Amino acid sequence: MTSSFAPDSLVLNRKLPLWYQVSQSLRASILGRSPEASLRLPTEEQLARHYGVSVLTMRQALKELEEEGLISRHRRRGTFIEPGARRGAPRRLLGSIDAVVAQQSGERTTVLGHGPCPVPADLAEYFPGAEEIVLFRRLRRDGDSEEPTNWAENALRPELAGRVDIADLERWPMTKVLRDVLGMRISRITDTVEARLADPETAELLDVPLLSPILHYTGVTYDEDGRVVDVARIRYRGDRFSFSVTLDAAD
Repeated sequence: MTSSFAPDSLVLNRKLPLWYQVSQSLRASILGRSPEASLRLPTEEQLARHYGVSVLTMRQALKELEEEGLISRHRRRGTFIEPGARRGAPRRLLGSIDAVVAQQSGERTTVLGHGPCPVPADLAEYFPGAEEIVLFRRLRRDGDSEEPTNWAENALRPELAGRVDIADLERWPMTKVLRDVLGMRISRITDTVEARLADPETAELLDVPLLSPILHYTGVTYDEDGRVVDVARIRYRGDRFSFSVTLDAAD
């Protein structure tokens, strides 16, 4: 039975463009929707009320998704999710947590394993005083071709990791699980992207030649008290991903 499409909630940041935040939140909802969800989106007016923005702002957000190929708009018929839509355009990161969620959504995720381990030396600065952390390892594949696109490790403190449901990680990115399922109040995420060469494990998981170029992403998530709650390390296939960052000039 087909269920109606229900977009996620969004807390707007007035320091960022509203249309951008709405487009990224709706993008994450589209890519992370259940297979049974309807392809028909609510009307512009309904979406505008849901997000608490004007119809003009909503229209601009929908235009962004239409240009990306995620939706199609038909006069008198409505707006529909493209069933074969695939991510291809570079993501523009403007400091929105919903942008991070959107970047990680829309792929089939397999949890490779999880468990406690001593704090690795390169993560010790993020978990001062901790003797061990819990690592969650996941492999993501393209939803259409089944081709591996990236694999990720998330490092969490044991007391927080114990609250994470593995079934949620097979559906949503860790950022969304922490924020929307566990109710963590996330203040910021610091991103670092660098070029590296595929090590043996990465080459095997991503089905690429050993020492071929990959993109290595590190995301450090902080709560409202400034404490690190998650360190994500994601290895992307270099032939499948590109990143772009837009910086707005100060007034």
